Amino acid sequence: MRDLSTGAAVGAAVALAEEHGLRVREPVVLKDSYNVRVHLRPAPVVARVPTVTALGRPEPAEALRRELEVVSYLHRQGAPVVPPSALLPPGPHLRDGFAVSFWEYAEPAPSQEVTPEAAGRALAALHEALRGFPGELPHLGAALDEPAHLLGLLAGDLAPGVLDRLREGLAESGARLRARRAAPVHGDAHAGNLIAAKGGLLWNDFEESMSAPPGWDLACLLRSGRIDGAAAVRAYGADPDGPELRDCQAARAVQGVIWMLARARRFPDGRPAAEEALRAWLRARG
Repeated sequence: MRDLSTGAAVGAAVALAEEHGLRVREPVVLKDSYNVRVHLRPAPVVARVPTVTALGRPEPAEALRRELEVVSYLHRQGAPVVPPSALLPPGPHLRDGFAVSFWEYAEPAPSQEVTPEAAGRALAALHEALRGFPGELPHLGAALDEPAHLLGLLAGDLAPGVLDRLREGLAESGARLRARRAAPVHGDAHAGNLIAAKGGLLWNDFEESMSAPPGWDLACLLRSGRIDGAAAVRAYGADPDGPELRDCQAARAVQGVIWMLARARRFPDGRPAAEEALRAWLRARG
């Protein structure tokens, strides 16, 4: 069985970086959750290595390629994003079974704060910049296709009745989302993906970029536990109780539960929280 550990992911990133002439003396894992993100110190470069997210994507490198394309476009437009690294080819690369991309390290600014008002305005500006994106994005891919793929993987972990309920919830969400106007969206626009850096607030992590109702990103912001999501949505200029946002919240909820269950496969200590989220979702459906 292939080694999907944090150490193996970091090793693949370091080996790739050094093959391209980057001296890595002290790799520091910044985050290890759905992806491994490692700062390749002393260079101002961060490697992103899909681990859990690779479970929902038959071709993880394709999501990284799309992310690089979207972010490169936004960076050229002057949008506040964490750009791809200019010190080595950003990728996507394949090494030891991992897909890897390289990004500029955004120096955190402890004095900076992501307020609800700033987050809402930042998302409105991001949507405006994304309107001109010339490339193709999967229609509702991260909202529907990836969770459906994961349900096939999770089939042996769940009781048949529960699996059927999740499939029904995903299908209902899909019918509602497909009936709404779609536009390019971030795909995972919660406050945790808005970095308070020395140069200001920067959007990060565009792996789930897709064509979807703009309310999808608002639902991500609304459900973020880091800030007052309703205040952020109002600062964007939208109604937190609007019908599109309700549909998108329902879709985001089922997507989130499925991803939590998938994450628990790599991090067993996360299984109790995933199962509680599943029970809460089932109760809410009645």
